[in-house]
Amino acid sequence: MVTGIDVHIYNVKDFERALKFYRALLGCEPKTHFPGTWAEFELADGSAFAIGKHEDFPWQPGYTVLFAVPDVTKAIELVRSLGGKAGERKESPVCFMSFGEDTEGNQIVLHHRNV
Repeated sequence: MVTGIDVHIYNVKDFERALKFYRALLGCEPKTHFPGTWAEFELADGSAFAIGKHEDFPWQPGYTVLFAVPDVTKAIELVRSLGGKAGERKESPVCFMSFGEDTEGNQIVLHHRNV
């Protein structure tokens, strides 16, 4: 029986480039780090996000992860400054968001609930 999700993982093409991007975006150092191959970050809410370079698995873009941010506009600026892509801020009845990509081409959404 599944009781939760332990970690979301993105496979990356350039490990060092992705590590630099996620250190800045997540605002923390990895809790577990195997140079060149694996970095796992523990987020403030207790969830985990990791990047890995797996030679046994060819790179393909990861499924979308919605990253909770306090300010979508500031997060857009940060992602763009780090070499990622971030679309304009959109508003729905329950949230603000920006659709984009990390430096590796994985889809990300910068997300802030407004309810």
